[in-house]
Amino acid sequence: MFVILVYDVGEKRVGKVLKRARKYLYWVQNSVLEGDISDSNFKKLKMELKKVINEDEDSVIFYTFRTTKYSEVEIMGVKKGGEEMFL
Repeated sequence: MFVILVYDVGEKRVGKVLKRARKYLYWVQNSVLEGDISDSNFKKLKMELKKVINEDEDSVIFYTFRTTKYSEVEIMGVKKGGEEMFL
């Protein structure tokens, strides 16, 4: 499946969320990651993030798509992030 992850978390947790999410997805721009992910890795990602975030203060949104066949990406301005995976 293809996933877009968007997060808004407390300043102290931003680095932890980004580090865990980049193990599975590509960083696109501030607080946004995307990529193809297996069902099992998607479950792992959600479990890892659940341990890091404060559910009373933070927000993590997952947009899931079965396929990207009919999708298109259009970028205006500077392209941030990319498909490099740094661990």
